[in-house]
Amino acid sequence: MLQKRQVAVPRLRAALATAHRWGSRGIPVREYGATLGDRALQAHGLPRGGRTVIGFEDVSVELTGERIYDSLNFTVSSGEFLCILGPSGCGKSTCLRLIGGLLPAHHGKVVVDGRAPSEAWDQIAYVFQAPRLVPWRTALGNVTLAMELRFGRSDKRAREDRCRALLDLVGLSRDADKYPRMLSGGERQRVAIARALAVDPKIVLMDEPFAALDLNTRRRLRAEVVAIWEKTGKTIVFVTHDIDEALVLADRVILMSNKPTRVIEAMAIENARPRNIDTTPELRAHRERLHRLFRELEPEAESAIHFESASAE
Repeated sequence: MLQKRQVAVPRLRAALATAHRWGSRGIPVREYGATLGDRALQAHGLPRGGRTVIGFEDVSVELTGERIYDSLNFTVSSGEFLCILGPSGCGKSTCLRLIGGLLPAHHGKVVVDGRAPSEAWDQIAYVFQAPRLVPWRTALGNVTLAMELRFGRSDKRAREDRCRALLDLVGLSRDADKYPRMLSGGERQRVAIARALAVDPKIVLMDEPFAALDLNTRRRLRAEVVAIWEKTGKTIVFVTHDIDEALVLADRVILMSNKPTRVIEAMAIENARPRNIDTTPELRAHRERLHRLFRELEPEAESAIHFESASAE
């Protein structure tokens, strides 16, 4: 019961905070499949509200003369597992760059932990699609590198003890002294996750971290990331183009449109983990709806490509 209560907290708080924020703005965003309001809270004995740790307010971005975002609005609650889903090229990874302060918003505001992204960098860590490990360092050395770069080289013993514990958390306690070339693709990505956790961030940004892995490894790592998230309570923003991946992982999924990008759907996923989409009617309904929305987006993308081609001629 306690575990169910802990898992329910971020889902309900995130959904309520998002619905209130977007509703007050008059933005037509649907909380599909979510039971919102006082009855949902009372059923779990939870207080109203929750702390927003990331906020996009009317954000617009232009790159090389192209408008990427059109008044993009969404929030992420502390401890939430949010998946950003959308068609290729819609600017999913650009969200992470804005949150990390690597790209400025041309209009609107991005807030991270109550501050501008450039001031909140020390609360953020990244996991990229490629592990990006240093080849001349062992698995342990790659994890400690993150701490060295952020905190300096003092107290080596404490640093290594922490990093060994993190390697144990991701299932690599016996592989600490192996070099990247000696590890599989999934093992290298586990090292990358441990490296991100080494700096004890409040927020972990994950940019399609399993896209290059085989299906079985992806499934295994998804389960491990959920377990790590439940143990650490970190806020995770996870970019993917894989509908099933989003449904298996997330407390909430936001679906982004084609460019100029906006949020067209906010979907709360209330099913208990671990999740099996094929045997769960609610998850199958979510999957069918997202597939339908993606099909609606495809003609828009094709029309935009044809328009650009005609303009070039």
